[in-house]
Amino acid sequence: MVHSVVVGLDGSAESRAAAEWAAREAKRRFLPLKLVHVWEAVPEPIALASLLGAETQSEGWGEIPREAAEELRLRHPGLDVTADQVPGRPAEVLTQAAKDAELLVLGSRGMSGIGGFLVGSVGQGVVAHAEQPVVLVRAGEQAADGHAMDPSATLFAGDPSGPVVLGLDTDHPDDTLLAFAFEAAARRVTPLRVVHAWNLPPYFAYGLPADPELNAVLGKQDAVALAEVLHRWKEKYPAVKVAEESRAGNPAIQLVEASREASLVVVGRRIRRGSLGAHIGPVTHAVLHHATAPVAVVAHD
Repeated sequence: MVHSVVVGLDGSAESRAAAEWAAREAKRRFLPLKLVHVWEAVPEPIALASLLGAETQSEGWGEIPREAAEELRLRHPGLDVTADQVPGRPAEVLTQAAKDAELLVLGSRGMSGIGGFLVGSVGQGVVAHAEQPVVLVRAGEQAADGHAMDPSATLFAGDPSGPVVLGLDTDHPDDTLLAFAFEAAARRVTPLRVVHAWNLPPYFAYGLPADPELNAVLGKQDAVALAEVLHRWKEKYPAVKVAEESRAGNPAIQLVEASREASLVVVGRRIRRGSLGAHIGPVTHAVLHHATAPVAVVAHD
């Protein structure tokens, strides 16, 4: 079976940004790009009331993937682009599509102010259940007059030349997550910035005076642990320049701050197959909603 990069498309600016990001990633991986437009049929009474039958609705929606595919072929000559229109519930269809993909890419809607970026129910559902990597991409900025500037430069947010940022838990490092991040940096020929946040001592929570010497010892111990985890990966990818950052504080805040200059933020999600069901995790959930760069969520055991 030939794997591909799959992108969910609904015609929004966010999904078009995701499609552009996915096209570039497909070229880096030498893989075909598959656009999947999920058509959720309007209930028959509503369709009849609006004088639109199911067949008419399907034909109208079909223009979205066809036009998007043609635009991508023009911007990326030589890229194998196909487009499918699939009936069903978006979260279910896209999660199924991810099973045969090397990577699934979705759009993430922007919000103003400190609210961050909205990952809707479809995106959260797919991230929580897909066992292949899922990337969330938001649309880029527009010119002051409201018109988009150069599409190749502004379709998606983030700095394409920036480092790949990896959020790493040194207590439970996972090879799948590390391999994805190192490969992403190698493909982009950009540095890998590995961020690990460690908890402050209990006195911090109770407002007691800080102990600088203890903090220094804990920080040094954590930096050593981070270096030990990364040692064999740095040997495996000698061309990737690695910046190791061990900091005290909230990991989500550290990663969101690092996302401002990143081309991609990579975080993990532990696969749960028990009675508790799917779970994204608080750090990954916060990064998905507030990071300004594309975010890759890598599921792992």
